[in-house]
This record gives sequence, structure tokens and C-alpha cells, in this order.
Amino acid sequence: MSRFRGIWQASLNATKKALTWNVDDWIPPAEKYIFNFSSKEELKKWHLYSDAEFGGLSSASLEIKDDANKSSGVFSGNLSRDVTEGTKWNITRSGFCGMRSKKFDGFIDLEAYDTIALRIKGDGRCYISTIYTENWVNSPGQMEDNSWQSFVFVPKDNWYIAKIPLDHYLPTWRGNVIEAKLEMNPSRILGMSLSVNADGGVPGANSGPGDFKLEINWIKALRTQ
Repeated sequence: MSRFRGIWQASLNATKKALTWNVDDWIPPAEKYIFNFSSKEELKKWHLYSDAEFGGLSSASLEIKDDANKSSGVFSGNLSRDVTEGTKWNITRSGFCGMRSKKFDGFIDLEAYDTIALRIKGDGRCYISTIYTENWVNSPGQMEDNSWQSFVFVPKDNWYIAKIPLDHYLPTWRGNVIEAKLEMNPSRILGMSLSVNADGGVPGANSGPGDFKLEINWIKALRTQ
């Protein structure tokens, strides 16, 4: 083969390779890690909140627990319905705590996924999973992100993978469901949170004031369809 023909053949092969693609190359992976509680560095991505900001007496902490097999985050504390005497806030009952992620650098795009999965070990209480998206539902001028919420509950004292379809998340405003047909924009997700209330939840779950503890291994997005 002449030198010219060899160069021509190599160029042709390279062109064919560039034009040949596999449909799998265009499909995102079946799962995507959003949070992985594998080290103390993960704690820097979260902040805690509770009714104590408004005169309540509930408290919460978030720590990393290391064991022989795998690390996990431990969200724990105490729920109280009591209110600090003389508080300036106009509340008569309290009883909530939460852990909210700091805003992502830009947005997380979950358009290719349909389910949120959490590997958790519960305490018999019902928790609330919240997804925050860019504000387009609330009135113009409001600084709050849009929030979409769903209950998450697993039996106590064992590890489970809780799966919540994205279309099960309901639009809410300050804890109240918005009675309108709205669709989440999964390509514009700003952050997430997990919270617990002394009251409410799913039937059969523990409720009331007292201690709570939720261990979290990871949070992922899944494509199940």
C-alpha cells in the first residue's frame, strides 16, 4: 500500500469511528448520587433549623457515624411542643426540626430521572423529604424557593431504601399544600431537606414530642422507567 493510500485509509477509519455511536452513549446512568454521607466533609453541605428560631424548644444535630462497613449521617434531636415564655413570636405550639442542604452551585438537573431514593434507618417516626426548585410558583417578588414535599417512612431499626417518585412530591408553601395542578421542573433543583414534626405523618408512624433519630447513608436520583 502506498504511503498516500495508507494516510487516506487511516483518515477514512477515523471518520467512520467518529460517525459511529451507540445509543447507550446518549442515555444518562440509571442512578445519580446527590448526597453521600461518607465523611465529615458532607456536613459542610447542610445546615440545621428548628422551631427554636421562633421561640420553640426543639433541638437537632447532624453528625457522621463511622462503623466497620459504611459511614452514615445521623440526624437526631428532641421535639418539644413547648414555647419559650415571653417570646416575641406569635406561636402557641412548636415541634419541628430539619436539615437543609446549602444551595447547589447553580442547579442540579434531574430531568432524566423519575425517583428519589434514600438509604435510611428510621426510628418509627415519619419524616418529610423536600425538594427546592427555582421560584416560579409563588407570587413574583417572593424570595422563597418553591418547595415540593413528600412523606418518607420506614420501619424502625433496620436499613431500608425508600423510593419516592418525583410526581409524588406536592407543591407546598410554608408547610401547606398548594391546591393547584402544578408540575415540578426537575431540571432546576436548588437543594433538598429532611425534616420531622411532632404531629402529623402517615398512619402507623410514631408521633408526639420526644427524641428522634434518622440515619442516612445516601440520597440518589433513579431512572426506573
